[in-house]
Amino acid sequence: MRITRVGPGVVSAVALVAAGLAGAGVAAAAPQPNAQDDKVQIVTVHAVTQKERSAVDALGLDTTEHADEHGVDVVLHGAADVAKLRAAGKKWTVKVADLAAVERANAKKDKAYAASVAASQLPSGRTSYRTLADYNAEMAALAKKYPTKVKPLTLANPSVLGKPINGIEITDGAANTADGKPVFLMMGAHHAREWPSSEHSMEFAYDLLESGDARNAGILKGVRTIVVPVVNVDGFQISRSAAPLGDFSTFDYEMKRKNCSISTKTPAQYTTGTCDNNLAGRLRGTDPNRNYPGFWGGPGASFTWSSDTYRGDGPGSEPEVDAVRKLISSRQVTTLITNHTYSNLVLRPPSLASTGFSPDEIQYRALGADFASHNAYSNIPSFGLYDTSGSVEDWSYWNTGGYGFTFEIGTEGFHPPYETGVVAEYAGLAPAAGAGKGGNREAYYRAAAAAMDKAMHSTITGKAPANTTLSVRKTYQGMTSPVIQPGGTTSAPIPYTDVLTSSLAGKGGSFSWAVNPSTRPLVVGRYGRDPVAPTAPSQTIVNPAGVPAVTQSEFSNVTIQGLPAYDNGKVVFTFSWPGGTAVDWDFYIYDAAGNQVASAATADNPETATALDPVPGGYRIEANNYDGGSTSTDWSGTMSFLPPDPAIVTGVKEAWNLTCTNKQGKVLSTRSVIVDRGQSVDVGNPCNRGKNPR
Repeated sequence: MRITRVGPGVVSAVALVAAGLAGAGVAAAAPQPNAQDDKVQIVTVHAVTQKERSAVDALGLDTTEHADEHGVDVVLHGAADVAKLRAAGKKWTVKVADLAAVERANAKKDKAYAASVAASQLPSGRTSYRTLADYNAEMAALAKKYPTKVKPLTLANPSVLGKPINGIEITDGAANTADGKPVFLMMGAHHAREWPSSEHSMEFAYDLLESGDARNAGILKGVRTIVVPVVNVDGFQISRSAAPLGDFSTFDYEMKRKNCSISTKTPAQYTTGTCDNNLAGRLRGTDPNRNYPGFWGGPGASFTWSSDTYRGDGPGSEPEVDAVRKLISSRQVTTLITNHTYSNLVLRPPSLASTGFSPDEIQYRALGADFASHNAYSNIPSFGLYDTSGSVEDWSYWNTGGYGFTFEIGTEGFHPPYETGVVAEYAGLAPAAGAGKGGNREAYYRAAAAAMDKAMHSTITGKAPANTTLSVRKTYQGMTSPVIQPGGTTSAPIPYTDVLTSSLAGKGGSFSWAVNPSTRPLVVGRYGRDPVAPTAPSQTIVNPAGVPAVTQSEFSNVTIQGLPAYDNGKVVFTFSWPGGTAVDWDFYIYDAAGNQVASAATADNPETATALDPVPGGYRIEANNYDGGSTSTDWSGTMSFLPPDPAIVTGVKEAWNLTCTNKQGKVLSTRSVIVDRGQSVDVGNPCNRGKNPR
């Protein structure tokens, strides 16, 4: 049993459990491994639907960000976690039997790589993970080397422990933050242990400044790129500098995820000591990416102070979160990427299935597909992984209208070997999924291009006298989710206030100002459409001759017809068989390109699988004889269709409040400006009081 000493006292892991660290949502509170058959391991818990994956996340285990059509990866910290899965009736497959051994092997690989390679294929040539001091020093060096293209940035709030949260702004004429350019924001390390997220963010800064890519000139001219490589500076510094244990135990600070705040719900005996040496170990703190006020308090975040996904004491309560909110609220961030590990995913809002697709789903999905064509990640809405609440891109998108994505980098773990998790994933080299396709480097370039694509944001044009300042502002009250309480009850949503404001410097001539839409997506409504044709008739799915052996599969082909003859919003595959639930068939549906679009692999009979907005063409159905399928218990299937859900459109239009002030700060005029996504509005000379826009 591992112990740690804080001052004169000694506490064991068992004592932590007995004292209340083992509760709902407490991942690492289980007894630590102390026997050969009780090692820390990563398992894939079988959960094929979004509902099932969310149910696994709700068990309070150490759920990773890695999930696919088969299930969700969970870190099991010993026999107590195993017992919790069994009590819930879950099945799982062991993916990593001895996590500590893997972490030790990864550390050896990193040492060998750094010793044998003079310079990597990264734009910086880096061969090993940076420290917090490295990031700060390199950003300062880039600002000194490129004084007209790089502006140092320190976010408005320091961290819990008083550290500055630093970044850099990259563009031609970087010093003028009121230049009207759209903003592309890159962030890393909301979660401390996810080191590649910071590396990828920093490498893109080097790419823009030093790679010589032909696109750099246009990006530097047309968009302001802000890079904040480490958001959770306290947690990252602890994780990066900790003595490696590699066992994910309570006192394995290298595996710290959260920040260093001390919740008001923390029992008194766990409030003493420092963030990197206390009786609660790495479990003390708040998950910054469950603390943003948009949908805060809902599913996919824990109300238990010691959970790795603890949501914090209130919406936006953490200084690091508030600092990012202030940054986004004061700039026109038209596109952002928040980098994480791991799962090979490009995620977009919404993060809650109950929200329904966003009103920008078609454009959002297409943009994600563009990124995924280069890193070969799966392009899915965030709720397709499992429900989460309080994430940065969900708050940012619904409240500002700027597109936001999460990249879950790689498949090997939170900070895998540098050569594969950073170099290969960034540069698009084997064994990364994006090998030969450009990797994340190319995806980031596409995101920068999207940030300045006028079809994806809004534009205000006109003429402004010299020595004037134009400002747009919007103040509104938002609401969190109904707040989940212990026992499963909910309390009323909590109101929060956002103030969006940004400025443009008048130079005595024409201006073009990139802004986000005046009407927030939260106000616009929900994605949907009215049908333009009837749905296709139901079809019988042909079961091929014979029955595959148990664990083996057989395949059938079907064709879905579409417009102009049929308008199908959903296709529902239904499968049944004699024998009830004592027999188990599983079904997977693939499109013509081989991508899985739906699955039905529960213990139910019948099994149903639904795919939204099916693309016309051929589909292939895999029927897997999971358990007990025979000639007498063979399956039959049907394919039926439902119309699209109509859009929910409120008809409400919000406006930017546009103000012009002179150099003495006197307000010359104000007016309201309504501008939609992809729209350009000419306001004439907004500094002329009483003049109507042209």
